[in-house]
Amino acid sequence: MAQKAAKVPTFVWEGTDKRGARVKGETQASNVTMMKAELRRQGIAPKTVRRKSALALGKRAKKITPGDIAVFSRQLATMMSAGVPLVQGLDIVGRGHENPSMQKLVLEIKTDVEGGTNLSEALAKHPRHFNELFCNLVEAGESAGVLDTLLDKLATYLEKTESIKKKIRKALFYPTAVLVVAFAVTAILLYFVVPQFESLFRGFGADLPVFTQFVLTLSYFVQDYGLYILVGLVAAFALFFEAKKRYPAVVHFLDRLSLKLPVIGAILHKAAIARYARTLSTMFAAGVPLVEALESVAGATGNIVYQNAVMEMRDQVASGQQLQVAMKLSNLFPNMVVQMTAIGEESGSLDSMLAKVADFYEEEVDNMIDSLSSLLEPMIMVILGVLVGGLVVAMYLPIFQMGAVI
Repeated sequence: MAQKAAKVPTFVWEGTDKRGARVKGETQASNVTMMKAELRRQGIAPKTVRRKSALALGKRAKKITPGDIAVFSRQLATMMSAGVPLVQGLDIVGRGHENPSMQKLVLEIKTDVEGGTNLSEALAKHPRHFNELFCNLVEAGESAGVLDTLLDKLATYLEKTESIKKKIRKALFYPTAVLVVAFAVTAILLYFVVPQFESLFRGFGADLPVFTQFVLTLSYFVQDYGLYILVGLVAAFALFFEAKKRYPAVVHFLDRLSLKLPVIGAILHKAAIARYARTLSTMFAAGVPLVEALESVAGATGNIVYQNAVMEMRDQVASGQQLQVAMKLSNLFPNMVVQMTAIGEESGSLDSMLAKVADFYEEEVDNMIDSLSSLLEPMIMVILGVLVGGLVVAMYLPIFQMGAVI
């Protein structure tokens, strides 16, 4: 039987490069001597080299996020604009990253580039982290010889789009979490606390108030069917998410429905327009042909309604139609966006006009989310007051009435 290969240890190191700048990173090597020799070969004078424990590796390993990809783009753009060769830049960025998962990904890309593969092709091997839009822009930057500029634009694009997503998620998560906790607390009170008052009420020998009788009936219902309701809700959520994964029609229905919701729908509309404008501006500025750019932009809008509309616009533009006319026919873009696009097309500055549109709608989304938070806070307090306060009043109402009689 073949012996299992020994795991190569990882070393954490610090040192200075040829220019005297302080650098650090993590690298796998057989031993400390080999590690120091490898650093010297790269032109780095090692100061400290220590072995990284398996426990530390396990603790620090984490999922690669869009934020990690944005930081990678920004760092690599900085390296290249400073005159550092691509392979060396990838090596420095990869070894210096704190997330071992990201470090492994960047070093794999570096290995492919070292073997003669273009950066765009190396990135395309990892579609989970680098989508078609990212790879297309990198390819455009390589072809035009402005890869550092394109990577910097990509970093800005990723940071802005991710910022919008986080703000929308935060705005929706807070009220949802509070309401879920409120209903959970109410269910616990109905299941465990209200029955304790029931035994007290039996000794009164008088009719209970209607409100108290209603709460007691609700408590009986929760005690008898609460477990079934909980299992049913969990099963319903599981089926919902499974259907969302498997059936595009469900996603299409949900996206259409979300755009029609009060307040939330307006935010999602503006966020989709902001992503559309930001993505198309970035791609057009990179020299990507409009038809090809629209195909990549469609998936970046974040809503299948806008995605389908942009794909229809691409077909119209491919047949000779102006972008402004195609946007107007979709009935999804406000007149201001269409007019700005028209000015951009006529003046030959479509990318800058779309960037202005993106800035405007990103600010609009920020303002609407702040307004939504201010609007939801009093509503949440009212709901909490009705749920929890109502139970408290229902339980103490018979005691107050008895005190009044005495």
